[in-house]
Amino acid sequence: MATDTRPLALVTGASSGIGYELAKCCACDGFDLIIVADEPQIQHAAEDIRALGVQAEPVQADLATFDGVDKLLAAAKREGRPIEALLANAGRGLGRAYLDQNFDDVMRVVNTNIVGTLYLLQKVGREMRDRGRGKILITGSIAGFMPGTYQAVYNGTKAFLDSFSYALRHELKDSGVTVSCLMPGATETDFFERADMMDTKVGAAEKDDAAMVAKQGFDAMMKGEGQVVTGWQNKLQAAIAHVTPADTLAEMHSRMAQPGTGKAAE
Repeated sequence: MATDTRPLALVTGASSGIGYELAKCCACDGFDLIIVADEPQIQHAAEDIRALGVQAEPVQADLATFDGVDKLLAAAKREGRPIEALLANAGRGLGRAYLDQNFDDVMRVVNTNIVGTLYLLQKVGREMRDRGRGKILITGSIAGFMPGTYQAVYNGTKAFLDSFSYALRHELKDSGVTVSCLMPGATETDFFERADMMDTKVGAAEKDDAAMVAKQGFDAMMKGEGQVVTGWQNKLQAAIAHVTPADTLAEMHSRMAQPGTGKAAE
């Protein structure tokens, strides 16, 4: 049964990986939750989160569509209480050379990572601004700092989100609403398998722990910090990206993301 004594958090892309761990962080901090993903596993994630002693309402919806976002917003409205924290984590990857990709797949990445995310952020963000309080966490990526050879569309969407989060943060300055951007590197999730990148060096390499990444992002959101790059190697990579020519970065990324270069291809 819903309770109005606990704050409400909304976490997207919460069926697995970073989103699932972010939802658990919210639960451990006393938030009730609405969690959403485009797959049935969101029901199992809700069961896990309820075991932590909070309410968790699962919504299966495709956030690449306006209808999917509206379905999520309708579920939130039925709760009868405001969203105090929005963790916009839903994202989709796509590997291999751009000209070899199916354009429907390209648009699904753009619509999930950018269009649906922007639509949700505007709807929820306006309500937060009107109330004068709220916390927003946007999952960007250090991938947004470099041209993504063999991951061009994905990196482009993350560059957009990284930039957008800073802009929105400053537009909401002194409004009572904070915006934080989580910028992880390669993380141990289903991302690389879904993006068809298991035969690349980055797909086969050791990755950061999703729970660690989520905890750092959640803590940054709760403190109202602007951005957090997780892991010292990613911090170093981000610093190098800021002073390295784009052409060099594109070549470096090619060596990591080119198909056939990982252990799975050997």
